[in-house]
Amino acid sequence: MAGPDAQLPTIIVTGASSGIGAYCARALKADGWRVFATARKKQDIEALEAEGFEAFYLDYREPASIEALVRDVMDLTGGRLDALYNNGAHAQAGAVEDLPVEALREQFEANVFGWHDLTRRVLPAMRAQGHGRLVHCSSILGLMPARLRGAYCASKHAVEGLMLTLRFELEGSGIHVSLIEPGPVRSNIHRNGMVWFLKHVDYGNSSYRDDYRAQMEQVRSTTDKVRSEPAVVYRALRHALVSQRPRAHYVVTMPARVGALIKRLLPANLFYRILSRAA
Repeated sequence: MAGPDAQLPTIIVTGASSGIGAYCARALKADGWRVFATARKKQDIEALEAEGFEAFYLDYREPASIEALVRDVMDLTGGRLDALYNNGAHAQAGAVEDLPVEALREQFEANVFGWHDLTRRVLPAMRAQGHGRLVHCSSILGLMPARLRGAYCASKHAVEGLMLTLRFELEGSGIHVSLIEPGPVRSNIHRNGMVWFLKHVDYGNSSYRDDYRAQMEQVRSTTDKVRSEPAVVYRALRHALVSQRPRAHYVVTMPARVGALIKRLLPANLFYRILSRAA
């Protein structure tokens, strides 16, 4: 049954416990959206509820949680959903040769397969109402590679290909698909990713052990001043949600825009040489 907020535009925001997701959920709520926010940890769900959000458990690696989320949201809205913002993800670090296949499986379950599952489950409601916005928080690493980030890059490249194809297929339906490709933005994704790195990578016996130690120290010491604020992502998200002509791509932060520009301008060999030295 639809609740008292039935006339507000509705959106699911995943990964809303911190960082980009938390900022965007709050900003959307302030802008008059009815936000269904998701998190994995019980304490994070309770914190979201304390802020006034309708909060739900979601783990992209658990299809049952995706099914339950969509069912519960549709019950609350009377079968209506205006937008989905796929944002929740984790970042598996590690050189490609150090990554067991299981690490790739877990990365793709969280960053690709779960996004695909949730997107497919909300599409029938959007088709029935004749409109909708599907926005996916990709990454500049969905457009270019980075050393020691192969699993994450691969997952974001996969999201780009999958969702751009969906954009083509939905032309004329009233449903629009957009990808946001941030560069460095203040969040906990790299700190949280340490759990996955330590689980899957035997860094002490790796040929890349010195690189790993340097990056681990960088993760521990990085300060917010070297990263953009999540507001830059929200500006792109808002445009993707309300513009009559939402873009396919929103490259945000100056490092990401510079990277995308030189990728277009430079020969591939030179571009990749610069990337490999900058990592």
